[in-house]
Amino acid sequence: MPDPLSAAGEAATELRDRTGVDRFDVAVVLGSGWKTTAERLGEPAAEIAATDLPGFAPAAVAGHEGRIRAIERDGRHLLVFLGRTHLYEGQGMPAVAHGVRTAIAAGARTIVLTNACGAIDPELTPGEPVLIRDHISLTAQSPLVGAQFVDLSDLYSRRLRELARDVEPRLKERVYAHWHGPAFETPAEIRMLRTLGADLVGMSTVPEAIAAHALGAEVLAISLPTNWAAGITEHKLSHEEVTAMGEASAERCATLLAGILDRLG
Repeated sequence: MPDPLSAAGEAATELRDRTGVDRFDVAVVLGSGWKTTAERLGEPAAEIAATDLPGFAPAAVAGHEGRIRAIERDGRHLLVFLGRTHLYEGQGMPAVAHGVRTAIAAGARTIVLTNACGAIDPELTPGEPVLIRDHISLTAQSPLVGAQFVDLSDLYSRRLRELARDVEPRLKERVYAHWHGPAFETPAEIRMLRTLGADLVGMSTVPEAIAAHALGAEVLAISLPTNWAAGITEHKLSHEEVTAMGEASAERCATLLAGILDRLG
């Protein structure tokens, strides 16, 4: 198996050649429902297909374009991923973490992860962004291999969460459960997750966050609840609902994300 960090280094070298940017400051991963946000972050100086870089797989999910943009915003170089690889796609953890590892190899020290998810906590509202303060991993898999004993107590940076609340003081913080997918959870599984202490449930973000943190990057993660989790209402779950709520929430999410990026300094 190729070394994941060597693979990320090769992709970062190709990224520099194709974008003309020697070093990126911040990387942003836009999940399902967040793609419209990219238009509000600035005009791309360069845009490439992710598959133009070594180690990236074609996009496999509607709403994930599989493209990468280089954007200069207020003197900082942003690397924006329109889509990601999920564990349920069957390509393994190295593919899931390859994007953030490439971003860090290209210089990014701050990683902003976004996703769409199901809301378990009845105090939440679909369409309202929520900060992830902690997670519960239910996949029994890690992006780390070997004796990498990494402290995850401040995985989701407290400093960045406070900065996000400077932008939007009403932002809530909750615990996110990482579900393998691609099937949505059953009502019984949602009751289990609530008992375990989860407020949100989704199929991404956690492996990327762990991989980035292990490499010394600071991580901020923002979920967009697009629906109530299974069994909370009688409504049937669908990916179309996820993307539709993302479109409806685009302005709010874009304002929040742009404000956070402008305060990173």
